[in-house]
Amino acid sequence: MIIGVPKEVKRDEYRVAMLPVGVEELVRRGHTVLVESDAGIGSGLTNDEYRRVGAELTGGADEVFARADMIVKVKEPQPEEFPRIRPGQTIFTYFHFAADVKLTEAMLASGATCAAYETLRDHNGHLPLLTPMSEVAGRMSIQEGAKYLERPQMGRGILLGGVPGVAPAHITILGGGIVGANAAKVAAGFQADVTILDINMDRLRYLDDVMPPNVNVLYSDRHVIREELRLADLVIGSVLIPGAKAPVLVDRETLKLMKPGSVIIDVCIDQGGCLETSRPTTHGSPTYVDEGVVHYCVTNMPGAVGRTSTFALCNVTLPWVLKIAQQGLEPAAGASPSIASAVNIHAGAVTNQAVAETFDMPYNPLDL
Repeated sequence: MIIGVPKEVKRDEYRVAMLPVGVEELVRRGHTVLVESDAGIGSGLTNDEYRRVGAELTGGADEVFARADMIVKVKEPQPEEFPRIRPGQTIFTYFHFAADVKLTEAMLASGATCAAYETLRDHNGHLPLLTPMSEVAGRMSIQEGAKYLERPQMGRGILLGGVPGVAPAHITILGGGIVGANAAKVAAGFQADVTILDINMDRLRYLDDVMPPNVNVLYSDRHVIREELRLADLVIGSVLIPGAKAPVLVDRETLKLMKPGSVIIDVCIDQGGCLETSRPTTHGSPTYVDEGVVHYCVTNMPGAVGRTSTFALCNVTLPWVLKIAQQGLEPAAGASPSIASAVNIHAGAVTNQAVAETFDMPYNPLDL
């Protein structure tokens, strides 16, 4: 198989979809790997490092897309990449279709098979390709929240941990999954006052056991959310319904309960966001103020720490890339329920139920 690794073109995206070791493993198995020149520069990986392990360096993305049977990326294809994708080609990347109807329509029209990192489930029902980026985003959310609480950034002028004689910041985390748990660990290290909200009591009991004393857990309902927003200096949005649009937990009227200059980091903006007032932003222009609250809604948070994120991502994607390369997408999906669960679009049809329901499109279960 010919595997293509293009340079990411999304604004402020510094990750790359394959490490040199991944290229070496594929080449050792008889595959050809096309790497666009400078694809790894943002992660500190040089062209020579790829060339030494057998990659074929190309001068531009057009050649990568034109020749490759499978494209391995980090972020969803951008509009400039849509015309390069052809029928029968496999695209393996983060898609987050439920947040972008134009992307969904473009991929349906392309005739390509779209395998999404974020919906691949392992035999335990976990999301192994989403987990490392959720860990990165969760930890980053507190770093960014601390920065934007500073007064020059339009925040309230709050130090997360306070000082002797001054109360620490109150941080509310909506969702106790991977993002929420990682955010809570870092926030606790800052000595902030932290509360995690979730609707899964088993998860809350687990978090209560493993978190330090300055992290509390509460069952999430409308009243609890309102009370927490009144108290919060920083809110982390971290809810997830795999493959589907994130539920809106905070409407505009509820947002008005928050203190002026408080900050929201909506990590689930990739899936549409969990606030009515959330809209996608970029690393270059990451925040805006709505109802007096600073919103940070960057859609590719881990892209800012490209080297850490690239290594964390490629550690988990490579085994699946190898399986697909060895067998081909359709045989691999037929043999592996995990790979089948990643296929969101195939042969011009939506094969992921959550995506189909989001856009009221026909749902066609994958039939191989």
